[in-house]
Parts: sequence; C-alpha cells; structure tokens
Amino acid sequence: MLFALGEPVAFVALVVAFLLAIALRSLAMRFTARVVGLNDGRPAPRFSFRQDLDPFGAVCALIGGTGWGRQITVDEVPRYRGRGRAAAVFAAGPVACILAGLLVIAGYALVYGGTALSWLTPGELLRGVSGGGYDQQILLSLGGGLLGFGLLALIPIPPLDGFGILWHALRRPGPSMAWMRLWFEDKNVGALILLICAFFPLGYPLLLWAIDFLGVLFLRIWA
Repeated sequence: MLFALGEPVAFVALVVAFLLAIALRSLAMRFTARVVGLNDGRPAPRFSFRQDLDPFGAVCALIGGTGWGRQITVDEVPRYRGRGRAAAVFAAGPVACILAGLLVIAGYALVYGGTALSWLTPGELLRGVSGGGYDQQILLSLGGGLLGFGLLALIPIPPLDGFGILWHALRRPGPSMAWMRLWFEDKNVGALILLICAFFPLGYPLLLWAIDFLGVLFLRIWA
C-alpha cells in the first residue's frame, strides 16, 4: 500500500479492501465450518479485528499491497469427517474474497467499460491505480485489493490458507510437510519469506509477480 501513497484515494480504498477481506475471510471460514459440521456444535466465535488480524500480514499489506489474516493451523480444523470438508473450510476464505473482488471489478466493467482491464494487472492495482475519476479508482482498488488478498491466500505455504488446503488434500502428510510446518509455521519462516518477497526487488516485488501470474486472467475476462 505504501506504493499507493501518491494516489490518496486509491490508498484509502486499498486499506478498506484489506480490512474487508480480513472480515470476509473469517466469516466465510466460520460459516463453512458450521455448514460442514466441523465446529462440534459450538457457536462460532464472534469476528474481531484484534483476533483476526495478523501483525506480519498487516506489515506485508503495507509493503506489498496485500497480506493475510490470522493463521488458521491445520490442527484447528479437524478432518475426522473427511479431508474434503476440512479443505473446504480453508478454501472458503480465499474463494469468498476472490468472488467479491470479481464482483466489484465486473461492476466497474459494466459501468465504465473494460478498456483499462485489458492492460492492468492485479499487482498494478495493488500499487495504486491512477487516472480516471475517484469513483473509478475506488472500484478498481477495492476489487484489486480483494482479489489480491484471495489469490495470495491460495499459495500453499504457512501462514497462508493454501497450506491448509494442501495438507488436507493429502491422505497422509509426510515428513516433508511436518518439516514445513515446523519451520514455516512454528518458526515464522513462511512469514519472513513472504515479507521479503513483498519488499524485494523495489521496482516490482516478487509477491506482485506471483499475484499477477495467478490472477491476470481474472481481469482480462472483463476487458
């Protein structure tokens, strides 16, 4: 988001998109856990930014444009009712954010046309889009922020939700997955790698390249 400081309207919209994505992810995961019967009949805990924000994820958002919420470990989502149900809980948050982002971008394309979407990338939206009116900047930044959050969450390394999807997709996670949990999750190496990728190189961080690779087609379909 710091790259967007030159465009104050886009910057504020990206901050709102990140906070909205945190809330949407949390609510989607809790709702899915209840639907598939993995909350043991207990009422879902109430959403709280204090609990669902991740400090490292917030720093990553400030540096690279998007980040992640509180890590949900694979131990928090039991697989006794099937690996598919557990994986669905982890997938619910990213998918909800991606769909919300696409909905906003589709609204932009319907109102203003898709010319800009034929050359913009998700990473460029996360760096603060310029040009057009304030309403266009707000829609593109909101859509890009939600989309970028969801796409980043699908990368299969802790502390991202994609690791939970991968873990439960495996019938028997082996020693390599346990090693990954030890270093990337318990020792926060995963968060460190993501922060480095969000910062380096300064011209266009590696994290944005990864998000562009995963999400550029989501913009082109509305062009």
